[in-house]
Amino acid sequence: MERIYLSPPDMGGEELSLVSEAFASNWIAPLGPFVDRFERELGAYLGGRFVCALCSGTSALHLGLMTLGVGPGDRVYCSDFTFSASCNVIRYCGAEPVFIDSEISSWQMDPDLLAEKLESDAKSGRLPKAVVVVDLYGICADFSRIEPICAKYGVPILEDSAEALGSTRDGRLCGTFGSVSGFSFNGNKIITTAGGGALVSQDETRVKRARFLATQAREPRPYYHHTTIGYNYRLSNLLAAVGCGQMAVLPDRVARRRAIFERYRDMLGSIEGISFMPEPPGAVSNRWLSVIGIDKNVLNKSPEDVRVALEASNIETRWAWKPMHLQPVFESCEFVGTGVDTRIFEQSLCLPSGSALTEAQQARVCEALKKSLIG
Repeated sequence: MERIYLSPPDMGGEELSLVSEAFASNWIAPLGPFVDRFERELGAYLGGRFVCALCSGTSALHLGLMTLGVGPGDRVYCSDFTFSASCNVIRYCGAEPVFIDSEISSWQMDPDLLAEKLESDAKSGRLPKAVVVVDLYGICADFSRIEPICAKYGVPILEDSAEALGSTRDGRLCGTFGSVSGFSFNGNKIITTAGGGALVSQDETRVKRARFLATQAREPRPYYHHTTIGYNYRLSNLLAAVGCGQMAVLPDRVARRRAIFERYRDMLGSIEGISFMPEPPGAVSNRWLSVIGIDKNVLNKSPEDVRVALEASNIETRWAWKPMHLQPVFESCEFVGTGVDTRIFEQSLCLPSGSALTEAQQARVCEALKKSLIG
């Protein structure tokens, strides 16, 4: 049987001609006109933000923390329910992560826990240098509450929107909250540059600083001169050409993924013991991945049972992110919460969600899933 992948790239039709144009111009790498164009188009889409195109979402988060002044000995709060890149970058800076649990109503960082922790740490003189807030699986965190909480203590926000391009909350696009934001254009994201990312901010100074650090911190002299440690983090012109083609189809990709989620809900919603990742009031998710909950007490099956069964049918699924406080590499870090993330992790499974998924393929996924659950 043909394999159905979780979230494969979906080309829009213009990418090949744009890459060919880059080849013909001999602007291959590093940088070039398509990098400039991609930055302009992404910035315009986000309402006039300044953009630095980079080689990965991880590099965007790393440089984002650096522009916020995070360094050795600092503490940085971070969403607990996320991919490890969100907090690996904290360690890159020599800082210590503090993980904040989610609220069950959205699966995003719990503003109440954040407020309690900031109040407690303010009293003890241990406020964090920054807070990394993740827009998980395309759902925007509740920044209407988080932003004023952080502002009260003068703590800046790094918005990790790696999974959330095209999503909104209260009419605002993900990536436009906080002091600085990061996006990923990995091959499995809503749009792709094959591998890439972007740092975004309203503050042009931060973006200029990130661009400087991302190009090996080379000083503007006629010879190579360095006063700062830099990084090789910029996006190539070829990959930026792919990104320009993808930006043209972004609204369609969001619409398709949302339609895929709704079809899953239509086909699986009547099964007792199946639930779906919530979309809180005011949020419009890009539905990067469609995530279901499997109640083992009702169905007598775990997400792993279902994953293995669907793999036997050549269908790729994946567990939801394992919370960071449960990861051995972060076991010594502080965790604030009641285990909401753990409960979500233990019962959740990500289903094939690529924007090119056909209705016939989706029906095949649902048939295999139903068979694994109820025979």
